[in-house]
Amino acid sequence: MDWLSYFFQVNWLAVLLAFAASMAIGFVWYLPAVLGRRWMEAVGKTEEDLRNTDGGAGIWVPMMAAAALTAILLAVLISKLGLDNALAGGSFAFVLAVVFRVGGHVIHNGFAGRPAAVTLIDSGHDVLAVTAAGVIIGAMS
Repeated sequence: MDWLSYFFQVNWLAVLLAFAASMAIGFVWYLPAVLGRRWMEAVGKTEEDLRNTDGGAGIWVPMMAAAALTAILLAVLISKLGLDNALAGGSFAFVLAVVFRVGGHVIHNGFAGRPAAVTLIDSGHDVLAVTAAGVIIGAMS
């Protein structure tokens, strides 16, 4: 488990900034004026539906935890691989996002019979957010 030792070498400021960037990208990406309206149409929801969704922290905490864990794991992997600049970190994160995040959306949304627009919108968000996190972490390594 040699890679785990890199957990203690992580630049936590970079992780925090990568997490914040990911959250900001998601906020903007899913604004109704950007892609939120199209996403709502694709999943069959209205703004009213989303405003009336029960759950509060039950909705936000898992999402924020996933974004934080993504930033932490990226930082560990980028450190372990010695990727010490924005281009290297961003390129690595881009490949991970395409393989794991887009792949997951394609598989799960395909089997669930969701519209392709859901997969494209969610995948685009994930690729941008994870790549931005990799750029930040790589630049600060």
